[in-house]
Amino acid sequence: MICEMDMDGSHRPQDLPRLLAALEHRSQVDVVIGSRRVRGGMTVGWPWYRDVISRMGSWYARLALGLRVHDVTAGFRAYRSRILRRVDLAGVQSSGYVFQIDMLRRVLAAGGIVQEVPIVFVERQRGSSKMDSRIVLEAVKRVSFWGLERLRRPLRAAGARRS
Repeated sequence: MICEMDMDGSHRPQDLPRLLAALEHRSQVDVVIGSRRVRGGMTVGWPWYRDVISRMGSWYARLALGLRVHDVTAGFRAYRSRILRRVDLAGVQSSGYVFQIDMLRRVLAAGGIVQEVPIVFVERQRGSSKMDSRIVLEAVKRVSFWGLERLRRPLRAAGARRS
């Protein structure tokens, strides 16, 4: 298992055993996401505008990419190594927060099964946000590109069947 979490204090270490337990008890699950957006999950101490930006980003990515995961930008995750071996990690070019969306779409494309478990996400205890307009623009650009690519794929396949 490979785990990922923010080291600024926003992901609580006491939530990690629940992510690992979800992997241990459900062998078919490949990735467990510590989610702020499922029943029982929440954010604490965030300004309202950060919560709105986060929710809008997840909503847009879910819509554009057809994802059924609620918290697509969550950075608290536990991966089984077997799914990471099936993902083209060398092809990941994303930086910033869109990296989380990129990894999620790659895992799902590789046939991975994702489960979300509720966590409490607290305002960071150390450091400062790296969010800026460049990171937001990268996310909008990449998600939009992937979404258009997703829409074109069925059209190409339908055209090939008619030939």
